[in-house]
Amino acid sequence: MSVDAVMHTEFPAGYVVFFGTDGKVVMTPQSFEHSSTIKSMQIDSLSLGRHAKTASDVYLDFPADENSAPDFAILREDARRQGKRYGFDDVLLIAEVVSVSSARKDYDDCTAKYGRYGIPVYVVVDPYAAEVVVHSRPTGSGYIAAHTHKYGSGKLPIELADGRTYTLDLDELPRPEDDAR
Repeated sequence: MSVDAVMHTEFPAGYVVFFGTDGKVVMTPQSFEHSSTIKSMQIDSLSLGRHAKTASDVYLDFPADENSAPDFAILREDARRQGKRYGFDDVLLIAEVVSVSSARKDYDDCTAKYGRYGIPVYVVVDPYAAEVVVHSRPTGSGYIAAHTHKYGSGKLPIELADGRTYTLDLDELPRPEDDAR
C-alpha cells in the first residue's frame, strides 16, 4: 500500500494507527486510560483560551515523510495550514500518552524525532508509571533537559516558546484500574 493511500484511508474509530519505518501498519485499540488522559490534557488547554490551536491524533507534516499524529499538540496562535495540514514548525508542544504497546516508541523514538525537528517541548505522559516527563531544549538527537513529575503532585506549569504557559494538572490525570495494568 502506498504512503498516499494509507494517508487517505479511514481507519476504524477507537484504534490508533502506527506507521513503521519498515512499511508495517499497526492498528491497536486505544485504551480508556489513553483516551481519558488526552481528554484531561485538552481540558487543561482551555486555560490558553477556548480557541487555542490544539490537536489530538491529527496529522502534522514533518520533513522526509515522517508525518506524525501525536496524541496532543499545542500550535502557535498564528499557525496556518500548509495545504491540508499544519507543519512541524508551527508546534510548541507535543505530548504522547504511553500505552503498553507504545512505550519504546514514546520514550525513545519520539524523543529523538521531536528533538531532531526542534519541537520546543515534548511531554511523555505515562499512566502506568504515574509520571510525566517534560523534555525541553531540543538538539539534533533528542533533548538536553528532561524533568520527571509524579502524578498527584499538583499543577505543572509548562512554559511555551511563545510566552504562554500550559498548566497540566497532575492531580487530575487518570490512572489505570488495577486489572488494566
